[in-house]
Formats: sequence, C-alpha cells, structure tokens
Amino acid sequence: MRILYAIQGTGNGHLSRARDVIPAILKHNVSLDLLVSGIQADIKLPYPIKYQLKGLSFIFGKKGGVDVWKTYYKANSMRLQKEIKSIPVEDYDLIINDFEPVTAWACKLKNIPCYSFSHQAAVLSKLAPKPKKTDRMGKWILNNYAPTSHQFGLHFKPYEPNIYTPIIRNDIRSASISKGEHYTVYLPSYSDEKLLKFLSKMKRVKWEVFSKHNTYEYFKKNIHIKPITNEAFVKSMASSRGILCGAGFETPAESLYMQKKLMVVPMKGQYEQQCNAAALADMGVPVIKSLKTKHLPKLQHWLDTETIVPVDYPDITDQIVSQLLEKSLKTH
Repeated sequence: MRILYAIQGTGNGHLSRARDVIPAILKHNVSLDLLVSGIQADIKLPYPIKYQLKGLSFIFGKKGGVDVWKTYYKANSMRLQKEIKSIPVEDYDLIINDFEPVTAWACKLKNIPCYSFSHQAAVLSKLAPKPKKTDRMGKWILNNYAPTSHQFGLHFKPYEPNIYTPIIRNDIRSASISKGEHYTVYLPSYSDEKLLKFLSKMKRVKWEVFSKHNTYEYFKKNIHIKPITNEAFVKSMASSRGILCGAGFETPAESLYMQKKLMVVPMKGQYEQQCNAAALADMGVPVIKSLKTKHLPKLQHWLDTETIVPVDYPDITDQIVSQLLEKSLKTH
C-alpha cells in the first residue's frame, strides 16, 4: 500500500504531531512518502521528506494576529497552482492530510479520496464549540483551505464518534513533570517588545518567553527570552508553574495533559483559535482577548489561583491510524 502523508508546515503543531503519527503508520508495513508545505515552522522531522513545498502559509504578525498583507504577498497563486498540479496523488492508494492545502486541492480537482487527520476537521464539526461572534470569512477559509472527503478529527474532547482526544507526543508523555517558579510563554503572533511591555508589569513573576522573532537568548528584568527549540520548550513547560500561550491546539493540549494551569490568548482574525478558545473556556480555562492593559487584572487573578482543569488523554495514536487505514480499505 502506497501512502502519502501531507503535513501543514505553518506553526509547529502539525509537525510535532507527525513525529508520533509516522511511526504508527509505518507499523502497518506500507510504503510511506511525506509532503510538507509551509514556511513558518521551527521543528524539523527526523524522516526524509519527498515533497517540500511552499504551499499556502499564514504569516504570523507581531500584534497578536495573522499578517494579512505578508500572507497575501507570499501566497503567489501561480506558484501554488503549479505545486497543486505537480503532486501525483493518483499514484497513491491513500492520501492522509493534516490541513495541507496542496494535496487537498490536488485530490479535489482529480476526484480522489483524501482523508483529513487533523484538529481542523474536528473544529468544523457541528457539535464542537464555536465562538459567540460568528466569523463568516474565517469559517469559509477553514472550510475551503484544505478540503477533504473523509474526516478524522482531534479536539480537546471527543465531541462525536470520529473526533478523538489529542495526540500527546512522546516527548511530553515521557517528560519529568515538576512545579517550578517560572511561567512558560509562547505567543508567536506578538513581538518581543509587546510581550516585554505587557509581562514586565507583573514584576514578581518569572517569565520564560519562547520567541519566534529572535535567534538569541537574553534577560530583561524578570523576563527570559529564548529562541525556540523543542528540547528547551518541553523542559520549560514540564517544570513550569503555568503556561500562557495562544489558543492553538497542541500547546494547550500538552499543558492540560501535564496538569499545568493554563491561560490562552487567541490570535486575532484566526477563526480556528477563536473556536479553540470557546472550547477551552467551556472546560474552565481562562481566556484573554489580547495583551491590553485592561486584561492585566484577569492575568493577575490567574497567577494568584491554582485551578487545574483535569483531562484524560490516553495514548491512542495506533488505534486512530488503524481505524483510518481500515476505513480507507473499505472505501476502496
């Protein structure tokens, strides 16, 4: 059986998950090719990548959202169309897609089945939590960015039968958990300057900030700025007192798994993160809309309390992959 596993390379979550999904696929004695599209990830895969594409990346801004103009400029529709036509999806028995637009559209245009194995597939479910304020454009983008024919979703809770609890990577499951004095921060859509200005107002708190905009380490008052490496980030989270991060999927899920207190700041104009924030708020996780001064009291309250949201995230990666392969064989 020839399988193409296509992975979104914007952000680190998709590639982090792939590190655990790939071995689970290979257990089935299949021929596996990997495709990665996107230019915003900091994590590398320890496996050979057959197709490395630019794809269609959302470019993080520095004020809490996506940089729309940079995203539009980098999109280059002619290049994207060439990439879509260049992938021989018809040569594979199964296409597994983690919110990757090139193979999704290649399959759609050639009427070939494409199996979504992603968090986004779960977010689109009618039973998954949604923000009170409707974002029609955001919903449209999420529906049409990487369209697939079959969905296997991952979410903070199993809202319906084809939605599973998060894949917690082995790095996190095997980490030594302790409760230190610092708070780990990962907010890649904010500049270091913005983070320093906001967090420095909490003078007695030790902050470890992982920066997407810096390649060197430095201290400023009570804030330690660090470049992103997988090992350093896992170690910081595992030994932290709490975690302040965006409302993505992997980092909040890993924080909950490690039983860390968690606060999230959803990216502006990012419908998926607004949906995640709604789901986390339902579970009891505090959410602030931005790093504005008016949100400091809520941040202070979170720092002063020790509320942990209990979750049960068993290791079911092999089980999900087996079910996906079984369904694809029945479909064929």
